[in-house]
Amino acid sequence: MDVDGKYEPVIGLEVHAQLLTKSKAFCGCSTNFGDEPNSNVCPICLGMPGVLPVLNARVVEFVVKMGLATGCTIAPRSVFARKNYFYPDLPKGYQISQYDEPICANGFVEIETKEGKRKRIGITRIHMEEDAGKSIHDVESDTLVDVNRCGVPLIEIVSEPEIRSPQEAYQYLHQIRQIVTYLEICDGNMEEGSLRCDANVSVRLKGESRLGTKTELKNMNSFRFVEKAIEYEIKRQIELIEEGGSVVQETLLWDSERGVAVPMRSKEEAHDYRYFPDPDLVPVLVNEEWITKVKAMLPELPAQRRDRFVETYKIPKYDADVLSTEKPLADFFEGVITSLATKNEETYKLASNWIMTDVLRVLKEDKIAVENFPVPPAYLGSMINLIVDGTISGKIAKEVFEEMIKTKESPRAIVERKGLVQVSDEGAIEQAVDGILAANKGQVESYLGGKQQVFGFFVGETMKAMKGKANPKIVNEILKRKLAGYQP
Repeated sequence: MDVDGKYEPVIGLEVHAQLLTKSKAFCGCSTNFGDEPNSNVCPICLGMPGVLPVLNARVVEFVVKMGLATGCTIAPRSVFARKNYFYPDLPKGYQISQYDEPICANGFVEIETKEGKRKRIGITRIHMEEDAGKSIHDVESDTLVDVNRCGVPLIEIVSEPEIRSPQEAYQYLHQIRQIVTYLEICDGNMEEGSLRCDANVSVRLKGESRLGTKTELKNMNSFRFVEKAIEYEIKRQIELIEEGGSVVQETLLWDSERGVAVPMRSKEEAHDYRYFPDPDLVPVLVNEEWITKVKAMLPELPAQRRDRFVETYKIPKYDADVLSTEKPLADFFEGVITSLATKNEETYKLASNWIMTDVLRVLKEDKIAVENFPVPPAYLGSMINLIVDGTISGKIAKEVFEEMIKTKESPRAIVERKGLVQVSDEGAIEQAVDGILAANKGQVESYLGGKQQVFGFFVGETMKAMKGKANPKIVNEILKRKLAGYQP
């Protein structure tokens, strides 16, 4: 079915981000991931009678950070509510969340469409809540419950239904992940569940203003699965309508192995949860002084950093997009820039190239984060300085780079130890060129006869004769001069 033709998808995302606090939202239990099941619990987590939750102030600080970063209005007064439902991994029988008085509202995130235009996606609200536990079904006949996650602080970021394609949903989620990781309030790990996304999907005829019946997609633990699940659901709904059927409002689980969405339950409405203000928690009061203090803590955000990279360093937008994706990678790039002796567009681009090709290749091959990359930014910057000042060639730099990874030595120490200094002695290079031209008279005649591609052969042979240490620029200059005035 042609979605761009007859129908228009309407998509809204609900993103849950687990906050990087050391203790839970309403008690002092650890939030550490991967601990022994049911080891990080207390009477408050388990909802024992008579216990009183106390709000973790860091949770408020983190959600205000996210609100400010996305242009939200911060409510001076917000209220916690109880969201009532029964499930084995929810021992209290309710989840502490926020309902009609959330802490942040009316923000936005900017994405880039496939046409290269910027588009604002509205954020309806951002509110605080606690996580539920985890049911484990992969045993022979029983379901086990781990309540370590009960009470772990989350923020839920609810978008307006303004996303119009799976690709826009991908871009929006990518922007949200970038922001929470730059703010250092969430690690953004979808596989471990610290960033989770549910999608509300409906379709309508193009030009129609009324919304169609929506379904909710859950269990999407990667950016790729979010995109694929939404693609699947749009296609399913359109085919259903075209065949004369109607879409049923329900919750669907995405089965990534089969590439299908499976019905889970009928979609709940707010009244199904019987929300009411939590009587054990006082309203959250955020004054202007606190907001000003949090605002002063905000870092440069990813979109701002990307734009600054383009404007300040004059690198291509594609490079800036890649380099600003992760805050540690952007910090690494600027660390290299700081170490450059010559600061101009050429050296900035050289630094960008080395990171985007060689550094990212090693990170991918070794499956490590840039924080664990064995070559510090200052060493990579020093190596680029050696290329720029003619001490080593780009080819020799590849050898130096690999040696830095193995030995963690400085580039200068490696060059000196291995005798890799580039030969820029014009007399020595000229002597090598003369030998190459004398030994390859047939190729010289071909070149003089118009076969310009033979020039690369002469360069390669000269470099080989000088064991790769000749300055390529000087080699090219001497060859051009010799060939222009060649006398057999």
